[in-house]
Amino acid sequence: MKTRQEIKTLSKQQFSNNYWIAVGTTVLAFLIIGTVTAASSFLMGLGALFLAPPILVGLNYFSLCIYRGENPTVETMFSTGFSNYGRKLGGMLWMYLFIYLWTLLFIVPGIIKSLAYSMTPYILADHPNVTAKEALKISMRMTEGYKGDIFVMILSFIGWSLLSGITFGIVGIFYSNPYLYISLAGLYEELKDNALATGTVHASELA
Repeated sequence: MKTRQEIKTLSKQQFSNNYWIAVGTTVLAFLIIGTVTAASSFLMGLGALFLAPPILVGLNYFSLCIYRGENPTVETMFSTGFSNYGRKLGGMLWMYLFIYLWTLLFIVPGIIKSLAYSMTPYILADHPNVTAKEALKISMRMTEGYKGDIFVMILSFIGWSLLSGITFGIVGIFYSNPYLYISLAGLYEELKDNALATGTVHASELA
């Protein structure tokens, strides 16, 4: 399994090779989600509930394709996110619900569960035969013993987040946001390969 630095180095290289399409797709996803979320009407609120989750699934898969050295397009995000729509929406809503319920207990359990479920959108996109609830269970097994690695990976971008804030989001738009998404997708790829190699997850479960 690659180290965090190895994943980030490969992610940076693949991001560089696909710079404009990665930036453009990430910006488009954030614009769509931000627009429907910021709308004050009840109907637009429902729109955010039913639109944002598949967009995020699609963006995560787009980032995964970049990490793998493939050549995804903007259409990849939409076609992946909205194909088999009910399954992907259901998986994401289950994930949000469980994280919310755990957070009601205390903040720390909520954070731990959010890390445990963090591979769910990738599994939903990458393995279309895995059911919504099973994706959460596989994510929990895949991340067992590696939640600290996921947390440190996210934490390693805090400097970029601060720099993005100072520049009114410019650094985030043109660099750190797509770089982060590709790096997290790379972490999923490594955790999945590790889980298959160790028998934590069997190939038949993902087929």
